Amino acid sequence: MIFIREVTLSFGHKKLFNEISETIGPRDRIALVGSNGSGKTTLLRMLMGEVSPDDGAIEKPDYATVGYLPQDGVHASGGTVREEAGKAFAGASELRAKLDEAEAKLAELDPEDEEFYDLIDLMGGWETQLSSFEPEKMNSRIEKVLMGMGFSKSDLDRPVDEFSGGWQMRIALGKLLLQAPSLLILDEPTNHLDVVSQNWLEHYMKGYQGSILVISHDRAFLETVTDRTMELKLGTLNSYKGNYTFYLKESAARLERQRKAYNNQKKEIQKEKEFINRFRSNVKKAAMVQSRIKALEKMEIVKPEAEEKKIYFRFPPSPAASQKVVELHGMTKAYGDNVVFDGLDLRIDKGDRIAVVGVNGAGKSTLARVLAGVEPFQQGERDMGVNTVIGYFAQHQAEELNPANEVLSEVEEVCENNPDSNPRAALGALLFSGNDVFKKTSVLSGGERNRVALAKLLMKPCNFLIMDEPTNHLDIRSKEVLQEALNLFEGTALIVSHDRSFLDGVVNKVLEISTRKAMMLTCNVTEYMERLEVDEF
Repeated sequence: MIFIREVTLSFGHKKLFNEISETIGPRDRIALVGSNGSGKTTLLRMLMGEVSPDDGAIEKPDYATVGYLPQDGVHASGGTVREEAGKAFAGASELRAKLDEAEAKLAELDPEDEEFYDLIDLMGGWETQLSSFEPEKMNSRIEKVLMGMGFSKSDLDRPVDEFSGGWQMRIALGKLLLQAPSLLILDEPTNHLDVVSQNWLEHYMKGYQGSILVISHDRAFLETVTDRTMELKLGTLNSYKGNYTFYLKESAARLERQRKAYNNQKKEIQKEKEFINRFRSNVKKAAMVQSRIKALEKMEIVKPEAEEKKIYFRFPPSPAASQKVVELHGMTKAYGDNVVFDGLDLRIDKGDRIAVVGVNGAGKSTLARVLAGVEPFQQGERDMGVNTVIGYFAQHQAEELNPANEVLSEVEEVCENNPDSNPRAALGALLFSGNDVFKKTSVLSGGERNRVALAKLLMKPCNFLIMDEPTNHLDIRSKEVLQEALNLFEGTALIVSHDRSFLDGVVNKVLEISTRKAMMLTCNVTEYMERLEVDEF
C-alpha cells in the first residue's frame, strides 16, 4: 500500500536516514521504535507528506488515505463535542469517489497481483465506513467512540472550547477513529488517556479495518496492539515480524550474530596476514601470497552496529524513616464549586510502592501535590511521619526549568545543604556529557528537559518519592532504567502514571481515585484492570 524506497535525509551534518526502505501493507499493525532523536516523528511527517526526503521516495496510491494524531498541540473550537466528532463523516462523497476509482483500478489489475487483494481489503473497509454514514449510525458510532475515550453522554453536547488540552487530544483521536483512514498514524496516543480509556482503545484497535503505525513509549500498549516492529537506529530502519518483546529478543540475537561474525572475520584476517608475512619473500609461494593480498583488499569488513548510549540513574541513599510515612485525616479539597475530595482518609506506610490511577480529572495530581505539601486544602489534617523526607517530581516539572539557566546551573541551584551532591556526575549519568551541560535549558528537547528534572531530584536524598508522570518524554529503554532505579530505591514511592508496563514493574499497591474518594488495593495495575473487566469491584 505505502512504499518507503531508499529514503535519505540529513539535518546539517547528521544523517537521520541512510537509504531506508520498507513497505506498509493494508492491515499492518506496526510499532515504530527507537531512542529519542532517532527520527521517528520525522518519518511520520514524511509519510504525511509534510517532510520531503533528500533522496528516495515515499510512494502512496491516490486511493489510500493517511490520518495523523500528533503528540499534542491539537485544539478544536466552535460547536459541541458531538458536532466536532461529526466532521469525521463529512467525506461521504469523497469516499464514494474513492470506491469508484478503486473499482476502475481493480479492473486493470491482475488477480494474481498482491496489490489486487490489498485493494479489495481497502474497499471492504470503505464500504463498511460508507454504510455507517446514516444519521442514526453516525450518532451511535460517535457516542461509542467518545464514551470509550472517557467522555460522558452529557459531555457530547458541551462546547469543545470548555475542554482542556488532554481532552482536546481525545476529541482529535476520536475523530480519527471515526474517519478510519487507510493508514492511521498515532504519535504517543496514550499520553492523554487514563488506564481505563487506554484499555478501551487497545480493544478498539484490534478490530480496526486499516493499517496502524504507532509511536509509543508505553510498552504494554505496543505489546497489545502491534504485531510488527520497525526500529530506527543510527540512520537505519530494521524490520521485525513480531511485537515489542519479539523485537527485543531478535534484535539482541542479530547483534550477537554480528559480533560473532566480526570476531570470526578478525581471526580470519589475522590468519591471512600471518601467512602473507611468513611467505612474502618465498618465491615458490609468491602467487599464493599475491592472491591472498588481493582477497583481503576485496573483503567486505563486517562492522557491528554501534551501541547507543544508555541512561544511568540511581537515587541517593534514603534517610531512616518511621513506619508511618504520611497520613491524611478528613482532607477536603475544592476548586471553587468543584469538590475534588470530601473528607478523605489515607495512610501511606514505609515500603509502600503505590500507583495512583483514575479517570482524568479525578484528582490524581491534586492528591500528589497535597501529599507533597505544595497544595493547600480547605479542611482536615496532613500528618507527617517521623523524619519523612519528600522528593517530589511534578507533572510539568520539566516545563518549569529556568530558560535563562544552563543545564549545570539549573541542577546546581538545588544542591544547597547537600555536600555529597555531584551535579556533573549526575548529568553525565543522564547522558549530558562534555559541553552539553552548558546548553541553555530553553533549547533542550522534551526528553532532555525531563532528564534535567530527574537530575535535580537526584540532588536531594529522600525517603518518600512522589512522582507525577515521571516517564513523559522518556523512551522505553530509559523508562526501564528508571524502573530499575526505583526498585533499588530504599524508601517509599507514590507514582501517578498512565504507563501500565512501567508501573507493573515497580508497584505493590494501586490507589484508585474516583469522585471524592480513594480505595487502596494490593495488586499491580494489570491485575487492577483485569478486576475492572470482570466487575469484581
